[in-house]
Amino acid sequence: MTDQRKLIVQQWVTVDNIAAEEDGGLSFVTVEPFSDRTEPAYKDTIMGLIDSVDTLILGANTYAQSVGYWPNADDQGEYGEKLNRLTKVVASSTLEDAPWGDFPAATVTRDPVATIRELKQQSGKDLWLWGSLTLMHSLLTAGVVDEVRLMVCPTTRGTGTRVFEDRQDLTLVGATGFQNGVALMRYAITK
Repeated sequence: MTDQRKLIVQQWVTVDNIAAEEDGGLSFVTVEPFSDRTEPAYKDTIMGLIDSVDTLILGANTYAQSVGYWPNADDQGEYGEKLNRLTKVVASSTLEDAPWGDFPAATVTRDPVATIRELKQQSGKDLWLWGSLTLMHSLLTAGVVDEVRLMVCPTTRGTGTRVFEDRQDLTLVGATGFQNGVALMRYAITK
């Protein structure tokens, strides 16, 4: 029997746990697209995550913010190519379809918890929830999140939307700092 697929959540955050500024923005994320100047350790870590997953889960707002850029993100190189090739699932109560440029459209689900439980039972690589704070909170409450990866940026904001709205027990899996100032904090959800 193979191990069950995991749902990995990735959030960009400030040192004070803000994942979205008051206007919903992420101006605190100042990491540049990959280039010849990108620190090898940082690039290897980011590429390692994208190589470990085959399905990208998005909330409706994150989908709306992403679909205009990512399918045409030539400046993102190999990372963008791999991201665009992932199977995508968009959680939405209103969307009927979710095109992704010239790539296969995302599947729309009205019941993301049931969809994720079903996907976890299938064979394949891990699942990756990208941003989508509202969706993340509902998935945490439902108990289907296995790991949270916080990409901690070297800044604070004081106010905005926090990653965790309530108490959450976590177990540290790993912590890595990079020359660009970002620290990757990996936590397993204590169940």
